Amino acid sequence: MEIVLPCLDEAAALPAVLAELPAGRPVLVVDNGSTDDTAAVAAAHGARVVHEPRRGYGAAVHAGLLAARDEVVAVLDGDGSLDPAALAPMAEAVESGRADLAVGRRVPAPGAWPWHARAGNAVIAALLRARGVPVHDIAPIRVGRRRDLLALGVADRGFGYPLELLLRAGAAGWRLHEVDVAYRPRAGGRSKVSGSVRGTVRAARDMSRLLAAQGLR
Repeated sequence: MEIVLPCLDEAAALPAVLAELPAGRPVLVVDNGSTDDTAAVAAAHGARVVHEPRRGYGAAVHAGLLAARDEVVAVLDGDGSLDPAALAPMAEAVESGRADLAVGRRVPAPGAWPWHARAGNAVIAALLRARGVPVHDIAPIRVGRRRDLLALGVADRGFGYPLELLLRAGAAGWRLHEVDVAYRPRAGGRSKVSGSVRGTVRAARDMSRLLAAQGLR
């Protein structure tokens, strides 16, 4: 399993994040146009670095999938909010053939998940379950097979990427496996999405377009 970290200005968080990752697993940091020393810090701590200048979470994840070398790929945020301990059971579910895609279900520590982001996430997850996609979260942590993930043809290059991935995986009949993951206050500043109402609105806008296109809104 190769671990892909899409990063934008995460120089402060990366040393601790990289130290927590499972030992012996290759790590690929996708620098999504950072203005700090994200790329240099990642390289100094042993990660391979690729650059994706086009801003957007989906753009960074897609670049990571294209550059990854292992058959099984894990993706998680590089801000320290997600406990990497969840990667082992997620990888086992995929590598054993029990699941086509393992996804995280955040278990938040106090103060880690603002109410506006949590409420919006719950609504979208409920709509997905009504469509037969058995998830309770749209979390930025997942494990799947690289070729299969690329073959899904996810087109969104913004915050709507995780939702489109789940929609396409559900439509393709993929077996999903959900794993609890501790969700902590992020390191090095606030989240680009949940850390502000503006960020949450931007994510909701991207996801609303996908929901409308699928007749879910």
